[in-house]
Amino acid sequence: MTFSVIIPARYHSSRLPGKPLLELHGQSMLQRVYQQACKSNACSVYIATDHDDILNHAQSFCDQVIMTRQDHATGTDRLQEVVQHLALPSDHIVVNVQGDEPLIPPNLIDQVATNLRRHSHAAIATLAEPIVDVAQVFDPNAVKLVRNAANMAMYFSRSPLPWDRSWGDTKTKHIQTGVYLRHIGLYAYRVGFLHRYVTWPQANYEGIESLEQLRALHHGEAIHVDLAPEGMPSGVDTPEDLANMRDYLASMPSLSMEA
Repeated sequence: MTFSVIIPARYHSSRLPGKPLLELHGQSMLQRVYQQACKSNACSVYIATDHDDILNHAQSFCDQVIMTRQDHATGTDRLQEVVQHLALPSDHIVVNVQGDEPLIPPNLIDQVATNLRRHSHAAIATLAEPIVDVAQVFDPNAVKLVRNAANMAMYFSRSPLPWDRSWGDTKTKHIQTGVYLRHIGLYAYRVGFLHRYVTWPQANYEGIESLEQLRALHHGEAIHVDLAPEGMPSGVDTPEDLANMRDYLASMPSLSMEA
């Protein structure tokens, strides 16, 4: 199976400006993400950026770096610019690997690409993992989802999903095992879908939830959701995340020194 990986690397971040360039025990965050992506079965790995500093840095270790516009409303819009620039065929599969996931397992990249190939009626394939901590159900930064019997997404939300009526107004809440799923933000797309996506206006609830995958559901596109066989390591969104990642890498000499 042939597929490509695209790593969007924006400079501007409200909590961590210049995030792709931040140092993680001897290497930049972006370089670590790139190295993990290169361990997948992808035929090509591209970096897409909107900033000269990231462009210059990425070109020191990657020969497929693409400069994109700065005014994209979503990451999916940025991917569409890249696939259009590359003139990829409409049935080609691309996997969007976030530039702040320096420990992303390569097998998860292969998993979403394989799942999309196997489900020809789906436009997107993504992953989820079971939620075991009730606090995560109520955490708006943890995106929840429900899927149907065919493992196709029905809805994504930052709110508890589904809502258990037995909770009522009690302060102590429990969750049923195997019911609640946390979305893992790793996507495989067909190029043709990306070209359709950018022609659609934002769906109302997409803006309310700030979840761009809801635009695809609004327009009747199928999103396949599989369970990740292993947990997705934490990404880096905040200064606290950055400190935790540096501590983790420092405690893992073989990982921290890996080229």
